[in-house]
Amino acid sequence: MKKYIFIGIGGSVGAVLRVAIKAVQIGVYKNIPINTLSINVVGSFMLAFILTVVLEFCEVDEHVHLGITTGFLGAFTTFSTLCKEAVELVRRGFYNIALFYIVISAALGFSAAYFGVYLAGRIKTVMIKRHGADIFEEDK
Repeated sequence: MKKYIFIGIGGSVGAVLRVAIKAVQIGVYKNIPINTLSINVVGSFMLAFILTVVLEFCEVDEHVHLGITTGFLGAFTTFSTLCKEAVELVRRGFYNIALFYIVISAALGFSAAYFGVYLAGRIKTVMIKRHGADIFEEDK
């Protein structure tokens, strides 16, 4: 039951943040919904970074982990909105833009996730150089 509370709290915060960002109306650039694209790319980075840090560096309570990843980031990112917006572009006859939107979303999302994993690894390397390898062994 406790995990559902953490997921619910994280999901509430993630959903509110997503709506707040969409309300800012970064806008649409040549029919590409920049808000959704930005949210999904940032979410891809955050998920990869957080999961790598948790798996590589420390042990985090399972409920907190679920609250952040499944709750917050699950509600913050929005694959269904990406799909709805792509369908709307197709419906309006912007086939090439819809295809570009889907491809650029996947490419930037993958790149952001890769960078998140890379950055977490670099941070671990720097911490080992500064504090020694045993810094991570003490927590486990």
